[in-house]
Parts: sequence; C-alpha cells; structure tokens
Amino acid sequence: MSEHQPLGTKLLTKPFLFFATLALIGFSIIAYRFIFGIGAVSNLNDGYPWGIWIVFDVMVGTAFGCAGYAMALTVYVLNKGEYHPLVRPAVLAGLFGYTLAGMAVMVDLGRYWQFYTLLLPWYMQPNSVMFEVAICVLAYTAILWIEFSPAFLERFGFKNLRQKLSKILFVIIAIGVLLPTMHQSSLGTMAVVFGHQVSPLWQTQLLPLLFLLSALMMGYAIVPFEGILASMGFRRVSETPLLGKLSRFMFVVLVSYLVIRIGDLTLRGAWGYAFEGTLDAFMFWVEMALFVVPVFILLNKSNQTNTRMIFISALCLLAAGTVYRMNVYLVGYHPGPDWSYYPSLAELMITIGMFSFEVVLYLIFVKRLPVLHRAEAT
Repeated sequence: MSEHQPLGTKLLTKPFLFFATLALIGFSIIAYRFIFGIGAVSNLNDGYPWGIWIVFDVMVGTAFGCAGYAMALTVYVLNKGEYHPLVRPAVLAGLFGYTLAGMAVMVDLGRYWQFYTLLLPWYMQPNSVMFEVAICVLAYTAILWIEFSPAFLERFGFKNLRQKLSKILFVIIAIGVLLPTMHQSSLGTMAVVFGHQVSPLWQTQLLPLLFLLSALMMGYAIVPFEGILASMGFRRVSETPLLGKLSRFMFVVLVSYLVIRIGDLTLRGAWGYAFEGTLDAFMFWVEMALFVVPVFILLNKSNQTNTRMIFISALCLLAAGTVYRMNVYLVGYHPGPDWSYYPSLAELMITIGMFSFEVVLYLIFVKRLPVLHRAEAT
C-alpha cells in the first residue's frame, strides 16, 4: 500500500471556482497577447525589457518552486529521513513553480514561435549566463516531472513501472539537487552583469550566493506555508512537530544569509544609500525587516512548536525573498532618467491568472493523486 493517498474530496468547491475564474481571465488576456502582440497588453519598453512577468513569475516563482530542492537536499543529501513525508508535496510545489515560470517566459518572448532555437546547437551561446539559466530551468522542470511521476504511476496502477523507476530515481534526485544550485545562483549573476544600473544597495559580486541562499530559504518556507494551509483547509492532522524541526534548517540558512548580506553592505560602504529618503531606501528597509522578523520568532524555541508562529515566520520569509528579488530587478534597477515602468492591468491579471492556475492544479492533484502522506489523513 502506498504511503500517500488522494484526499478524494469534492473538487468543485467555492475556492476552486474562484481561482479557476481568475485563471480563465488571465489566460484570456494571454490569448489576446498572442494574437495582437506583446505591446497590446504590457508596458514593457527598451529601458525595462523585463517586467512583472519575468521578475515575479520567474525570479520569484522559481524560488517558490525550490521547495523540492530544499527537501531533496535535506532528506537525500543530509540524510534526514524523518522529513520524507514532506517530500512529495514539496516536489509538487516545485513542479508548479517551474512549469508556470516556463509558461510566463513564453508569454514574455517577443518571437515566441522561435523558442525551440534554444535547443539547436548552432544557435547556442555557451558563454551566456542567460543560456545557462534557460537550459538548467528547462532541464530541472523535466526532472521535477520525473520525480513526481510515481504519484501518477501509483494512482493508475503501474506498479511494475513504479518499481523500475525507483531503482534509478536516486540519479534523478542527484541531478535535481545540482540544477537549482546552478541556475538559482546564475539568476544573481545576471543582475551582476547590469553593473551600475542596479543600486549599490543590491549590486554586489556576492549576488549569486545571495540568490542561492534566498532561494533555499524560500524553498524551506514554502513547505510549512503550504503544509499548514493544507492542514487547515482539508482538516488534516497537524504536521506542526515535523514543521517545527524543519524551521531550524530555515533559521540556519536565514542567519547565514543575513550575516553575508550585512557584512557585504558594510565592507562595500553601501549603508549610506539606505538613509537617502528614496524609494530604494524605503524598499530596502521593508526587505530587511521581513528578513529579521523570523529571526526573532525562531530564536524562541517555544515558537518552533507553535503552528501560528511557524506560519508567520514562513510567510515573512516568502515575502522577504519576493521583495528582495523585485528590488534587485525592478525597484533598484535604474536604466536611465528617460525610462520608467509600471505594470499594466493586463500584465498584473496575467500574473494573478498564472498563480490562480497553480492553485487550481494543486487542488486537482492533491484530491485526485496520492500526494499527501497517508498517516496524516483524517
């Protein structure tokens, strides 16, 4: 008998219909974009060629998708088998995060019909960091589908194929740990290339390391965030004891990030920019506050067994990582005085539609496929 089981509850609930409606609106605007061009729905320009679709859907979305990466690192590399019940829901979160990020890139591409040239050797630019990110993200998305495939095989009774896959799954998992380490750091490298166009509050040679640590933090944070919401929404047995132990890993990565971040700002003498009374300075302090709050929460060991405190710390970290990445690529990015950008309503609705579609898929998968751990079902 599988250690996971589908919830099997009613699918067409009010939340499902609400998010399905938002997703339908978003995909309708996407269809309009493909028919009439990207300029018909977006405020992108030559100064800001990357808008909310890339920054939020890709930079932030893939970091949310690092739940599978964080749990694979914990369970299979650090050999902490007690967290195994959290792996499959984490892989599902990663699967959605990366797949929808790929969809967002397709919406953002001007010549989307030529996307396949990425895979043609005579067009490849191996010295390009953007090429490395694209190839790694594409490969990792495929890896996540393979990692999650046992849920499909168990659901539809392919036991023999499931057993055969188990024999080589360790190789897939190893690749799945390697690829995010590469491309999440490379997302920071792309910002390094922007040079003086990025505010000194964020521009540093340590961006690759900071992006990798922030992705790992957000990967750890999405697990209790999703797990606690699932426990409340589906009336499941609380996973608080396990999530409380997991929050210790989240705390270690968070403290490491803050030590490096604060040390870097100090060594570069960049603190003065934080007191200039600008939007950059304001958003910097918002970002830092969101990172610091979970430190004080998790320092108190009693909070590591408190469901509400675990949830608040995870929520703050997800918000902090989101603000940090948006600060690097949007708020702190200054291409010149003649350029400005604010996302159009259509751009926002496409982003909202993408994330709503993720919620819809999550509800379908957990209710119809063996995703959540059997021992925790009521």
